[in-house]
Amino acid sequence: MPTLNSASCPAPASNSLLQGVLWDMDGTLLDTEPYWMAAEGELVAEFGGSWSDDDALALVGNALPDSALVLQRAGVKLSEREIIDRLTTRVMEGINQHIEWRPGALELLEELHQAGIVCGLVTMSESAMATQILARLPKKYFAFQVTGDQVSNGKPHPEPYLVGLKKLAELVPDLDVTRVVGLEDSFPGISSAAAAGLKAVLIPHIAAVPESANWHLVESLTQVNVETLCTLTGIGAS
Repeated sequence: MPTLNSASCPAPASNSLLQGVLWDMDGTLLDTEPYWMAAEGELVAEFGGSWSDDDALALVGNALPDSALVLQRAGVKLSEREIIDRLTTRVMEGINQHIEWRPGALELLEELHQAGIVCGLVTMSESAMATQILARLPKKYFAFQVTGDQVSNGKPHPEPYLVGLKKLAELVPDLDVTRVVGLEDSFPGISSAAAAGLKAVLIPHIAAVPESANWHLVESLTQVNVETLCTLTGIGAS
């Protein structure tokens, strides 16, 4: 079971209305979507198929097995495992050349860290990739990670965030899901967070996401801090 390291992760803050924040990775924490889209296009082209920007945008936020199935239908004659490995390798090559954190992400992580609010990662990327990316952060901001290869049902199913809440409950006494925020950039992701009962906050990026009463919208993480997260989501409102 994941545990907090007091030297690198904050202890739960008993005086905070906000009890935890669960973060998506691709497109929310850092900008990997162009790498994924390029990798998909290259793979389809290798097998003589065509792949449009709209095709790529339709996969943003999807579970990797679901994306692999779409690519197979587009003519990629590889197994699901082979497709996932090829895509992940190509994306990591791009990240190793240049990593771009989303605007405001590092600043918000640091503020949450200083406030003692536990953060967890909930991503459809696989564990090996997520671990490499988190190692690039200036501090160990995340107490745990939930990855696509650790769940049976990927986003938009609520399972990834339900697993995240279970891990968070091991670290935060008397956890109240209505005091936990989920940060997402895609329709599958925000749907997953909302379905799990979190206060879901959408920070749109590449793919369009419809408005909904099930989530809250901010244009950029540069507009967000602990106080505004509580105000936006109604955490602590009487």
